[in-house]
Amino acid sequence: MSVTPSCARDVVLLSAGPGDLELLTIKAVKALASAQVLLLDDLANPEIVELAPQARVIRVGKRGGCRSTPQEFICRLMRRYALQGLRVVRVKGGDALLFGRAGEEIAFLRRAGVGVQVINGVSAAFAAAAALEVSLTHRSHCHGITFVTAHTHDHGEPNWGALAASGTTLGIYMGLRRADALAAALLAHLPASTPAAIVQAATRPEQQRRLTTLGELGMTAAALPPGLPTLLLVGGALSEAAAACDDRDGPMVVQAVG
Repeated sequence: MSVTPSCARDVVLLSAGPGDLELLTIKAVKALASAQVLLLDDLANPEIVELAPQARVIRVGKRGGCRSTPQEFICRLMRRYALQGLRVVRVKGGDALLFGRAGEEIAFLRRAGVGVQVINGVSAAFAAAAALEVSLTHRSHCHGITFVTAHTHDHGEPNWGALAASGTTLGIYMGLRRADALAAALLAHLPASTPAAIVQAATRPEQQRRLTTLGELGMTAAALPPGLPTLLLVGGALSEAAAACDDRDGPMVVQAVG
């Protein structure tokens, strides 16, 4: 049987959030319940498959330091199953539209004549802020927030000087392994006493929170396990997070929630 784009169903790009399944939107839960093919990101809570009992589950992981599924292969899988008329749900950790290569996938599917629906979710930066009980845009300390990835497509560097001068809280994704180098770059423009924080596995039982300073960010990061999704935060607003600290296990340390 020949397959044409007129037979295709829309692909759903579903944001799985930081890990706590209770943070999924109602729309996301409905999409999972009707899914026939589930393309599952490594950063999503693996228990999410229980919400898609009818679906064929294909794991298409991408995680730093591990062997990753090629992006082109993921795109071809989405196209293949969508053109077969199946309900395809592409599950991404955090929010699908933030550092998740959603733009490439949307463009690919459009060229193939396949429609796309995006279901938003909670990104790691907001989950990290909630874990620290801090506002990322506290008006006494900053006038905005800037999200940046530590891993650019061309292996270049963000303009750290411009970011430091922006007066915003910096939310740095995928930066744990480069924390020392990132801190050194920012220290050329910001004082060592600038508040900073590291949150790993936000909202999950293995969650870890560390409050530190820019001057000690690299050392703090080096003491943390490398295999967990990690968000670095830098800026004056983090000074308000001290109230969330539990110093029973050492100063400026907040331990796991589970």
